[in-house]
Amino acid sequence: MRHRVYGKHLGRDKDTRETLFKGLVQAIFTHGTIATSEAKAKSIKGLVDKVINLAKEKKFYQFGLTKEILAKLGDRTSGYTSLVKMGRRPGDQTMRVKMSLIGAEEIKPTPPKKKVIAQKPTIKRKTSKIKK
Repeated sequence: MRHRVYGKHLGRDKDTRETLFKGLVQAIFTHGTIATSEAKAKSIKGLVDKVINLAKEKKFYQFGLTKEILAKLGDRTSGYTSLVKMGRRPGDQTMRVKMSLIGAEEIKPTPPKKKVIAQKPTIKRKTSKIKK
């Protein structure tokens, strides 16, 4: 029985689940839209609303929420995301959805930071000629 059990556990322990939710919320604010399973999308929908409402009240500045994004969302108090079903995943038949912020078409995603890798200098080797 599920008496007094709140939320979806998604087969994970508490720390792993919180890390997953944090990553998904961060991704939706960075890119404007994400593709994920329906269960994951439904479980983070409330978190996205909570973060946006805190940002509107000027109490919370994280995840790259700018005035531009908040202006596009208007005077809404909730329902900042939309879910569009994309079909089932071939491997395990899980329903995939595309979750996006309302007005995400106009939001330009922030480019990911590129890692700069120093290139190693090339070493020229001497070749020996064999005389016959």
